[in-house]
Amino acid sequence: MRILGIDPGLRRTGFGVIDAEGPQLLYIASGTIVVPSNLGLAARLKVILDHIREIAAQTRPGVAAMEKVFLNTNPSSTLLLGQARGAALCGLADSGLEVHEYTALQIKKSVVGTGRAAKEQVQHMVRHLLSLDGLPAADSADALACAICHAHMHPLAARLAGGALASTGLRRIRNGRLVD
Repeated sequence: MRILGIDPGLRRTGFGVIDAEGPQLLYIASGTIVVPSNLGLAARLKVILDHIREIAAQTRPGVAAMEKVFLNTNPSSTLLLGQARGAALCGLADSGLEVHEYTALQIKKSVVGTGRAAKEQVQHMVRHLLSLDGLPAADSADALACAICHAHMHPLAARLAGGALASTGLRRIRNGRLVD
């Protein structure tokens, strides 16, 4: 399963792509979309949207994972982050990707083992888990961590969903058809 992780931001949006085959994780690509601050808000959001579309077209992921917005002490900053996140979500949706969302706590716990990990700890664990030669940039590391979190969480969620449905006698429906 190829996973595109996104760490949204109005100035810098990180992205990371990994392949997950069972417990094995393979690094594919990562980087940061740097949005020029001299542009108006609409143009800045379009930069994010267009780059997300381009990244999805080039790397061809099967699914996307994104960090959920947290509440900030500054409502204006929270609103701007939400708009950047919305542009990224639109780019992913326009690319036909199913998007899974995780909190920063879930991502850090999945990658480092504690939800209170520092950014540097996340960078080091991403480097270790993906066998990278060097430390990824902070935004890229956060996006890769989001993808790693999905790689760890998705099999568990699928098993739980399947087990819960089986125990109730219900069946899943996918694309209008019953799935066993």
